[in-house]
Amino acid sequence: MEIGVPKEIKNMEKRVALTPAGVEAFIAKGHTVYIEKEAGIGSGLSDKAFERAGAVILPDADSVWYEAEMIVKVKEPLGHEFEIMRPGQILFTYLHLAADRELTLKLLEKKVVGIAYETIQREDGSLPLLAPMSEVAGRLAVQMGCYCLESKNGGRGMLLSGVPGVPPAQVTIIGGGISGLNAAHLAVGMGARVTILDIDIDRLRYLEDIFHSRIVTMMSNPANIAESIAGADLIIGSVLIPGARAPKLISREMLSSMKTGAAFVDIAIDQGGCAESSRPTTHDKPIFEENGVVHYCVTNMPGAVPVTSTYALTNATLPFALELAEKGCEKAIEENIPLAKGLNVFQGQLMNDKVADSLKMECSQYIN
Repeated sequence: MEIGVPKEIKNMEKRVALTPAGVEAFIAKGHTVYIEKEAGIGSGLSDKAFERAGAVILPDADSVWYEAEMIVKVKEPLGHEFEIMRPGQILFTYLHLAADRELTLKLLEKKVVGIAYETIQREDGSLPLLAPMSEVAGRLAVQMGCYCLESKNGGRGMLLSGVPGVPPAQVTIIGGGISGLNAAHLAVGMGARVTILDIDIDRLRYLEDIFHSRIVTMMSNPANIAESIAGADLIIGSVLIPGARAPKLISREMLSSMKTGAAFVDIAIDQGGCAESSRPTTHDKPIFEENGVVHYCVTNMPGAVPVTSTYALTNATLPFALELAEKGCEKAIEENIPLAKGLNVFQGQLMNDKVADSLKMECSQYIN
C-alpha cells in the first residue's frame, strides 16, 4: 500500500503522524511511504532521517495526497485538504466528529474512509489510540493551569504547590479516566490539594488506593460538582464519552460561584467541552476570561509538546496502521473489532452510532 504523511496545518500543530522507526516498519513489509517535505521538523525529525528510513520525500501536500491510498495524520483535515482528497481514500487520524457537524458533512461529501483514532476501542472499553494523548493532555493540563493562575494572565496569582507557611492550591478534576489520573499524578506530586470526581465508584476506589488517600474522591453529580469547583483554584475538565459529545457539566451559574481568578482547563474541548462557557482556543491565543475565570480550551493540547507526543502517538497507532496496510481496509475492519469501532465515515455513509446520536444524523451499518 502507498502511505502518505502530510505536514499538519492546524494552528501551531507541530506533531507528525509517523517517526522514522514507523516508516521503517512499513518499508520492511513492502509498502511505500511518502512524507511531505519538512513534515517532521516541528517534532525534531529531519527529512534526511525519514529518507534514511526509506521514505520518499515529496515537495508539497498535494503530491502526498495524490500518491497515497492511505493518509496517516494527527489532526482532522482542514481547508485545502478537502479539495485534494478523493473517494475511497483511507484517512487515519483524530477526527472528533461528534463536536463538528461541518467536518462530518464534508467527509461524507468526499466519500473517504475515515477511521478515527479516538473511537478505536478494545473489548474492555479501553481506547488505545486516545490513551497516549490523554496521558500527555492530563499532565499538560496541570502545567497550563499553573500558567493560567499567574496574575499576568488574569489568574489568582497562586503557586500550585504553595510554600512553607502558605497553603497550596485546591485542584478539582472532573473525570477520573486516563487524563484525569495523569493530571492528579502531577498535581499531587507538586503538593496541591486534589479532589477527583467520577461517576464510577469502582474507579474512585481505585484512585483512592493508588494515591494512598492523598486525594479526596467524590461521586460526580451536579451538587458535588458545584460544591467542589466553588472552592477550587484550578479546575480540570477531563470527562469523556467515547465518540460522543462531552456533557456540559459546568453551568454558567456554577461558574459565577467560582473564585475570581480561578483557572479552568478543559481537556474535553475536542469533543465540545464540558462547560457551558467553553469555546475552542489555539496555542497562540490559548486563554480567555469569563465571569472572572481564566479558561484554557486549546483543541490540540498535546501539540504543545510535539516531540513527546509524536513518539507516543506513533507507538500506539503503528500496529493498527500496519494492519490496514497489510490487509486492506475492508478485511482489516472485518477481522479487527476495535479497528471496526474506529470507522466513522465510509464512502458517504456515517458509521459510528455515538457520532450520529451527537449530531442527530442517521447511522448506517457497515456491510462488507
